[in-house]
Amino acid sequence: MPKVIVTGVDSSKTAFAAAMKAAELADSVGGILHICSAYSTSSAETLDAMRSRNTGKSDPDAFRKLKQGVADAAEQVAESVAAVLRESYPDLTIQVSSVAGSPAKALLTKAKQLDAAVIVVGNKHVQGIAQVLGSVARKVAAEATCDLYIANTVQHH
Repeated sequence: MPKVIVTGVDSSKTAFAAAMKAAELADSVGGILHICSAYSTSSAETLDAMRSRNTGKSDPDAFRKLKQGVADAAEQVAESVAAVLRESYPDLTIQVSSVAGSPAKALLTKAKQLDAAVIVVGNKHVQGIAQVLGSVARKVAAEATCDLYIANTVQHH
């Protein structure tokens, strides 16, 4: 069974750089790359709560549509990154998904679901004051049940 490598993306350059490294690693071991994008349902929940406050009733169908729209948008981000990576790695199997929750939670959830061998994250916010506040890499490192690769996505001059 091929090794699964999981990475997460948003629309940032650093996330794309981490995804490039994940693709390189997956290709080098004949593995599968899974790209996920996290999304929050809090905006949909807020809109539903406001609607129910104003009308006195909640609309589960409208809420479901809002939530699905947010999930679809997140998956489209992952698919956009996958499309670019498929050009560079045409023989690599690349899968995409969207996962509700914080970026770290999404990566951990997806890695566990897929029995991933490695999670690839970038090193954005790993140094400096963000160390105290935490970063995706630090949160994933604390809870990962597989190997973690931290890609250098922040260029130092």
